[in-house]
Amino acid sequence: MPVITCIDDLKRLHKARTPRMFYDYAESGSYSEQTFRDNSTDFARIRLRQKVAVDMSGRSTASDMVGLPVAMPVGLAPVGLTGMQHADGEILAARAAEKFGVPFCLSTMSICSIEDVAQHTTKPFMFQLYVMKDQDFLAAIIERAKRANCNALVLTLDLQILGQRHKDLKNGLSAPPKFTLPTMLDLATRWRWGMGMLQTKRRFFGNIVGHAKGVGDASSLGSWTAEQFDEKLDWDKIARIRDMWGGKLILKGILDPEDARIAADFGADAIVVSNHGGRQLDGALSSIRMLPHIVEAVGDQVEIHMDSGIRSGQDVLKALALGAHGTWIGRAFVHGLGAMGEAGVTRALEVIRAELDTTMALCGEKRVQALGRQNVMLPQGFLSEYGA
Repeated sequence: MPVITCIDDLKRLHKARTPRMFYDYAESGSYSEQTFRDNSTDFARIRLRQKVAVDMSGRSTASDMVGLPVAMPVGLAPVGLTGMQHADGEILAARAAEKFGVPFCLSTMSICSIEDVAQHTTKPFMFQLYVMKDQDFLAAIIERAKRANCNALVLTLDLQILGQRHKDLKNGLSAPPKFTLPTMLDLATRWRWGMGMLQTKRRFFGNIVGHAKGVGDASSLGSWTAEQFDEKLDWDKIARIRDMWGGKLILKGILDPEDARIAADFGADAIVVSNHGGRQLDGALSSIRMLPHIVEAVGDQVEIHMDSGIRSGQDVLKALALGAHGTWIGRAFVHGLGAMGEAGVTRALEVIRAELDTTMALCGEKRVQALGRQNVMLPQGFLSEYGA
């Protein structure tokens, strides 16, 4: 077993053990990948304020997210194709999150279905919804999430159309994937991954195949997904989905203060400040850069979460200090999954909690709820660079 001390250790193993097309799917952004890079580098620009001679005994990272108790304010974000990073990936990640005491959110575009994950876990999880044109499918998948006892619906708002991701196009990543000769040769060298995939029946989009009209097998997936994302999604449609769901609603993909004010007035239980991990609008500002502006606009009206760019417990602390109530990790847990399956996801969570706990102590705080602007120092222009 390799010694894992940081998320980068898991990332290296993930790259070595997972086929290139699926690793690149996780570790890439759209167009020039400027926003993808800024999500991480902007975190690195924020400095921490060290405090000494403070009683640091009895620390706790425990908190809550949308009223649910959590071991730390970090959830596993919805990531499509997680079950192609490792066989039965969504099930393994959900089990790791459950045991650790943090939220897990299943993507619409998961390989394992809602029912698969519910069958292999004992506690409720969240479900992330992409809004499709097919109203029968939309109503049915919301009902399926209800039957599975999902405890919140996470509605993604920033993918009405798909951002162009050069690596995915060049690797032939589609639904189903295009297996070129280079791809086949790469797959053949990833024997550990291949053995796992041979032993599972879950290899296609379990929430869609056999459930959407005209999608009886993998061959019909491509045309369905290409046509189904609802470009006409607006607040009226979001309201109808809210009424259909009837439970806790989290709106994901908020990156503008005006949109945040609309979402707060709408009555969302939480919003997620997010640019889809830099995979949609390349050139948009990083989530951590926009977070303070959104906190200023709506901080006392709605619970604010943040994703995109979090790779460490220090990043989590910085987000909390700038006003986030909760955070979500995607690539960080996917690196663990691709590296070592369920144990790798658990290790990713352990690393992040240890980093959060140690950094919190050295910043002079005992509770994550006490973190604030007093704990960080922002570079000159970090906030003022955002104009009207």
